[in-house]
Amino acid sequence: MKEALSVYSPEEIGQKLAAELPHWYYEEGWIRRKYKTSGWKGTLMLVNTIGHLAEVAWHHPDLTVSYAFVIVKLMTHSAKGITDKDFLLAKQIESVVLWRPTDGILEGTPDDPRFKYIKYETDS
Repeated sequence: MKEALSVYSPEEIGQKLAAELPHWYYEEGWIRRKYKTSGWKGTLMLVNTIGHLAEVAWHHPDLTVSYAFVIVKLMTHSAKGITDKDFLLAKQIESVVLWRPTDGILEGTPDDPRFKYIKYETDS
């Protein structure tokens, strides 16, 4: 039998988000993040990436999907609140979705609006 997960208080959630996931926020019982994209292609790529990560983790977010953004909402339904499962999946989503090559061998997406598909916080 699985051990029950501890639910964080709203104060603890706020502290954890500020320290570990600064672009996420707590609202109406969920931790949330809005990712901006450059259009439908980017939105679909983002949704598929999040879907893959959630399925592997066996922890499924609620998604709001629009032409140029995706809102991710996480809560552990079985615990009726925010648990470590939510924070761990949010961190994994952040690390994969916002990853950029830094080694010089992989070029990364050209700095050209025709090829951008996700809007990073460092983009204007």
